[in-house]
Amino acid sequence: MRALPVPSITIKNLPPDLHRRLRLRAERSGRSLNREIIACLLEAAGAERVDARALLAEARSLRRLVRGPVSDAEVTAAKREGRR
Repeated sequence: MRALPVPSITIKNLPPDLHRRLRLRAERSGRSLNREIIACLLEAAGAERVDARALLAEARSLRRLVRGPVSDAEVTAAKREGRR
């Protein structure tokens, strides 16, 4: 049985600055430029599936931490705490 060909694309007129930024991103993440571009496309296209049950469980867990209405002062304090 013969394997199907893997799809590929050619990007024309790529701005030099974008190429440089992608190359730097690839170096930082330890990927080839091609793999980095694929990772960017997967992220942009929302390729990751969300586990709805896990998300719901997390939301319910967080909801248990907050009892009753939250005041503006509590929200402001939480924001400040998160910035430290």
